[in-house]
Amino acid sequence: MSPADLNIRIVQADTVWHDPQANRDYYTALLAGLAPDADIIVLPETFTSGFSNDALAQAETMDGPTVAWLSAQAAAQGSVITGSVQIREGDAVFNRMLWAAPDGNIRHYDKRHLFRMAGEHDRYASGRDKIIVEYKGWRICPLVCYDLRFPVFSRNRFGQTQTKGYDYDLLIYVANWPSPRHFAWQTLLKARAIENLSYVVGVNRTGGDGNGLHYLGGSTVLDFLGQTVVESGDTPQTQSARISYSELAAFRQRFPAHLDADSFTLHD
Repeated sequence: MSPADLNIRIVQADTVWHDPQANRDYYTALLAGLAPDADIIVLPETFTSGFSNDALAQAETMDGPTVAWLSAQAAAQGSVITGSVQIREGDAVFNRMLWAAPDGNIRHYDKRHLFRMAGEHDRYASGRDKIIVEYKGWRICPLVCYDLRFPVFSRNRFGQTQTKGYDYDLLIYVANWPSPRHFAWQTLLKARAIENLSYVVGVNRTGGDGNGLHYLGGSTVLDFLGQTVVESGDTPQTQSARISYSELAAFRQRFPAHLDADSFTLHD
């Protein structure tokens, strides 16, 4: 029997620059006004600060207020809530995507590909491995922003997991992807869906930041053909989408491109 459909809620916001408490207050009020019917709620990259090298000084630990806030909100909503924040471990700070489940379990993925054009590679520590989260029968791969440009890292393989099936059924990208590269954002999200025979969620921010960058949003949920299920405009908003495992499985059976894919091993 196929897993049940998933209800995805994407939350696109104009992040308050370098003010974690203001951002937590904003999302607390927003989530309180939504129907608690989502399985997964997706917030943007660095949703407590905006994408900033200067925010490293206020990076929290896993015992800090944002992780506690995420856990509390996930429990209140009965939903997974995910998004990235700056997290300090010793002398290193990671752009860490947190996956907070309603049962209190927290998993995380540390952004592997650091955006050198903004100096992220000089200020942040790089993660190593992607993770696969299993939730309600779905296999889900959470990734961050610049990772979107590297298809080999996010490649969906077949037959190499314990289940001998696909690595994942849903890719989630959270981002601060500015407007000069908005076409790339839209195009690469569609490419990742098509080439990986997977649903894709991309959540971007909107508005302007303290670096003078502007963001057009364009948060979206795409099906396995790269077709839009829902898409946001350029203003703060939430969107909901239902995605179907049975439809995904039927398409994979009709169009088994994975059988002709190249096998590979990923090295550092």
